[in-house]
Amino acid sequence: MPVYKDEIHKNFYVQFYYVDWQGQRRKKFKRGFKTSREAKAYEHNFLNKAAADNTMTFSNLCAYYLEDSKVRLKPTTQRNKEYLIKKWILPYFKDIEISKITPIMIRKWQNSIMNQDSYTPTYERVINAKLSAIFNYAVKYYGLRNNPVRISGPMGKKNAERLNFWTLDEFKNFVAKIDRKDQRPFYEAFMVLFYTGIRVGELLALTVSDLDFKAKTISITKNYARVDGKDLILSPKTPKSKRIVNIPDFLCSMLQDYIQKLYAPDLRLFFTLNKYSLNKRLKKTAAAAGVKAIRVHDLRHSHASLLIELGFSPLLISQRLGHEKVETTLQTYSHLYPNKADEVASRLNSLQSGKKPNQ
Repeated sequence: MPVYKDEIHKNFYVQFYYVDWQGQRRKKFKRGFKTSREAKAYEHNFLNKAAADNTMTFSNLCAYYLEDSKVRLKPTTQRNKEYLIKKWILPYFKDIEISKITPIMIRKWQNSIMNQDSYTPTYERVINAKLSAIFNYAVKYYGLRNNPVRISGPMGKKNAERLNFWTLDEFKNFVAKIDRKDQRPFYEAFMVLFYTGIRVGELLALTVSDLDFKAKTISITKNYARVDGKDLILSPKTPKSKRIVNIPDFLCSMLQDYIQKLYAPDLRLFFTLNKYSLNKRLKKTAAAAGVKAIRVHDLRHSHASLLIELGFSPLLISQRLGHEKVETTLQTYSHLYPNKADEVASRLNSLQSGKKPNQ
């Protein structure tokens, strides 16, 4: 259809008919384009979307996919999705028509990711799953015949072969290097993370009202994130993430003392911290303590490892960590359980021999 020039405003506009998703014929008018090329491109992209045309480019498909997901996801989830797509997927496929992207092209893309040898198998799986989700969206809403990612096969692994975590001794060596006067509230934050296993966002969202020193518990009801320079208080990651975590006496005493010294107790407990500052402090202190460097998130794995070593059940650990399913706990920490198999056999032998277990 033709592009029209607006002689009054000295720019271009388009005017055309299309059939919407309900099968109704509608008229579209759009003005304000600087060039006729921009106006034609707008019309082409609009009609592609309206007609579910699978000859659109992959970059246009991604734009529609992200636009659709924006109203359905938390800002943090949306931001992570956008970052992953723009960094690892768009550069390879952006100018190709979606109907011309073949399984062998997907396979070559997978190989290019795997050959970089700088990503974990679990992260490779996440990248691959995101590409597959985009093509599933095209199949469902834009008439694409099939998802080429499914045909090309998987990339990466669902669960990590090993997790980085600290033993109790390593953590004690670490916190011993933190000056409780000059480096507050880093000490308190790391102590809570290690001895509760809560997520970093959950820690940063805590307020005084979340602490019950009589019951010796912390209520996890929200999650903190910073997106586009704005502080956001969001709902927890999953429904099961809303939980009450029991804490030991020494953690109660530490937090009571910390709260008494807060000059703004109505704010978040750790409002001066963020993920970046926590990771930076952890890395610097770990080097000073002579322990291996891990991420702040790995303190959560360290807590789970400690509970497994103490003999607590996967169900209890799952509830404490706020996992949606106990299977998540078993899959994530399965590599930490093999030693328990020997312990089971040893205890059964003790029962048969008439000795008490652990005698």
